[in-house]
Amino acid sequence: MTDDILTLDSVSYRYPDGTQALDNCSIRIRRGARIAVLGTNGAGKTTMFLHLNGILRPSTGQASLNGVRLDYSRSGLKSLRSQVGLVFQNPDSQLFSASVREDVSFGPMNMGLTESEVRRRVEEALLAVGMTENAERPVHNLSYGQKKRVCIAGVLAMQPEVVVLDEPMAGLDATMQEELTAILDLLHKSGMTIIIATHDLDFAYGWADEAIVLQSGRLLASGNATEILTQENVCKVLGAKPLVAEINRQLSLIGIDLRDIDYMPRTKRELLQAISAQTRQEN
Repeated sequence: MTDDILTLDSVSYRYPDGTQALDNCSIRIRRGARIAVLGTNGAGKTTMFLHLNGILRPSTGQASLNGVRLDYSRSGLKSLRSQVGLVFQNPDSQLFSASVREDVSFGPMNMGLTESEVRRRVEEALLAVGMTENAERPVHNLSYGQKKRVCIAGVLAMQPEVVVLDEPMAGLDATMQEELTAILDLLHKSGMTIIIATHDLDFAYGWADEAIVLQSGRLLASGNATEILTQENVCKVLGAKPLVAEINRQLSLIGIDLRDIDYMPRTKRELLQAISAQTRQEN
């Protein structure tokens, strides 16, 4: 089995209005990785995601899953979407059933599973996102953050290999973002490949194993997140540098080298812990 679970090879896509959303774009998604996809508005992130899930089909080039070219027949797409789950940015675009339980049940029911298996998957998915107590609530009565959780549960109930989330942190406050990050980390530990589109450079730097940066529908850079997201050309396109990486650099200029500690901090919490540890060493 290939290390790359999903690939786009020289994919181009032009929308009916003439917008060139992807332009000869080649991307590799490594199995089991946490991947952040970044780029300014219009860079092609959402279009890329719609190709990974088979909602869009390349104008030229090809998309593959586990080394096999995607099958766009009805049965092929059904199989693909049971393996690659997509969570849209706006939860109202994805939720349509009356209650939480009904919505989460929709995907596994259409997979032809037994009633007991559907029930088991739904309960596990609701538990994973902390929505068990809200299972019978009407979807339209949920908060924005709760709706996002239900969307994720609906994907999880399909038990996919890959979960793709388009701007999952958008519209969430700091507490809800931390809660969602914990859910994603739990899914990753279970073996899922997690792909997230985000504008939050600091989140991407601290969370992702790998980063993909798009510019005008083309691949600008991809690879190790801490390396890619500190490259000058990438930071220039994104309009910022990761805060923690910049603080690390500034500290080194005044003789405080946090690399002497066991790890290089990537999040604010890790940075504070590293500074505290450095201070204790010096004292």
